[in-house]
Amino acid sequence: MGMTNNKTVLDWIDQQIALCKPEKVVWIDGSEEQLEALRQEACATGEMYKLNQEKLPGCYLHRSDPTDVARVESRTFICCEKKEDAGPTNNWMDPKEMYAKLNKLYDGSMKGLTMYVIPYCMGVVGSPFAKYGIELTDSIYVVLNMAIMTRVGKDAAAYLDEGFIKGLHAKRDLNPDDRYIVQFPQDNAICSVNSGYGGNVLQGKKCFALRIASNLGRQEGWLAEHMLILGIQNPQGEVRYVTGAFPSACGKTNLAMLIPPEGYQKDGWKCWCVGDDIAWMRVGPDGRLWAVNPENGFFGVAPGTNEKSNPNALHTTQKGTIFTNVALNLDDDTVWWEKLDKNPPHNALDWMGNPWSPETAGGRPAAHPNSRFTAPAKNCPCISPEFENPNGVPISAIIFGGRRAKTAPLVYQSRDWAHGVFVGSIMGSEKTAAAEGTVGETRRDPMAMIPFCGYHMADYWQHWLDMEKSISNPPKIFNVNWFRTDDKGEFIWPGFGENMRVLEWILKRCFDETGARETEIGYLPNVDDINLEGVDVSRETLADLLSVDKALWTEEVAGIRDFYRQFGDKLPKALADELDALEARLKA
Repeated sequence: MGMTNNKTVLDWIDQQIALCKPEKVVWIDGSEEQLEALRQEACATGEMYKLNQEKLPGCYLHRSDPTDVARVESRTFICCEKKEDAGPTNNWMDPKEMYAKLNKLYDGSMKGLTMYVIPYCMGVVGSPFAKYGIELTDSIYVVLNMAIMTRVGKDAAAYLDEGFIKGLHAKRDLNPDDRYIVQFPQDNAICSVNSGYGGNVLQGKKCFALRIASNLGRQEGWLAEHMLILGIQNPQGEVRYVTGAFPSACGKTNLAMLIPPEGYQKDGWKCWCVGDDIAWMRVGPDGRLWAVNPENGFFGVAPGTNEKSNPNALHTTQKGTIFTNVALNLDDDTVWWEKLDKNPPHNALDWMGNPWSPETAGGRPAAHPNSRFTAPAKNCPCISPEFENPNGVPISAIIFGGRRAKTAPLVYQSRDWAHGVFVGSIMGSEKTAAAEGTVGETRRDPMAMIPFCGYHMADYWQHWLDMEKSISNPPKIFNVNWFRTDDKGEFIWPGFGENMRVLEWILKRCFDETGARETEIGYLPNVDDINLEGVDVSRETLADLLSVDKALWTEEVAGIRDFYRQFGDKLPKALADELDALEARLKA
């Protein structure tokens, strides 16, 4: 039955079997035969729907419960021993109390059902970066998604030891009031219950790769970050790598799969995607930071993905993909979502399985706004040749970004490592939809980690600051803002592939190949440092995009002070000093 002889692992599984009381237990060996049998079973029960195998080979549709369509931050907990270690940005409960609550919910939750044991690896199996875990689940949907997103089965099981990450998931009755996504850092344990939605139940993703791993990184001296990894190949054939952290709706996936502008392509520039969401970074023997993407697939938002916005992502979904909460075109058994194309299906079922056509929908969307695709990374047309490299890729630049209408310039470089950590700690986005609160209000999301940091945010910043001691050859740190607007609220910078022009300057800065001018906030390009050939942006417009408005930045300083206040005495002194220094430069 098992694939491991490790007593710690087997004892833990036996305890969970006794608690959940499944009718049978099946180990996932990672074989195509076993996965295919599970796909057929899921189609027979209606859990999945087999799509047109000529047009979308190996692709399936799944609909989650309408109450269960997104990550729920209010139901997500970090249950470390002491409340103060979770910090002000995480929900906390006493671990004993939380275990008692969860055990009641898990008790008998799998009666009459199968418990699947998924041994899985984050990272390349056997590599220095790799971490191993088990997720126990009663959901075939979870098994099939984990088989895309991670490396599952016998190969991973061979490496299981006492330090494995324990994961338990039960769908139970999907009651939103009893829905919990809980991380226990001191036990390396993850528990989710009453959800079937990917972000809450594919435990390798945010739960392990960020919340648990950020804590392991602090203990072991590395970084687990919510970052894309992109390789940029210049005309000389040299590839340089950047990582980037962006809050949601800031173009992270588009940047991860960037297609250079036509003129750049003609000159021989290419971009390679190493990862779209998570980067684990360690110091290499050469004193540089080396990064891997610990995932094996993409869990992307479908609406808005199209041939123009992100052709590489779209092509990645054309085979072996599970679509969740998109519309089904009944005429040919294919899928559709908003902004896929200009031809919505007239005979369709919406994401809840109800008849849908543009004539009768009355504005009701066909696909849920957070509908998803789970696609194998190897399908991506621009997947990096280094994707499976066990040692990762060397990072030249770390890029932070947000959505700011006026404050942040198109790009600026931090003065040094500590100033770069400061730049990451203050990043944020202005709210765009009134439903989320005040339009224009800045939601701070340091390093894009607010929902994913597995411990106190101020301790996390201190860990970043401490990393400088071990990185003798550190990457340079930058901030970008593709979202500056004019007085009519229109975006000034064209974005998408044109962002390559900014990346070119960033990488030249990393290798001392171009100049910059010093400003109050950091180093900015001179207007002539950014290549405008073939893009409809004037030098005057670019000069405006690269301007620093002292009055706005003085307001920004006040906003940062407000944000920092919640961290009290834990705020690293280095960051308080950086803020004071910024204020002093603005006043000078």
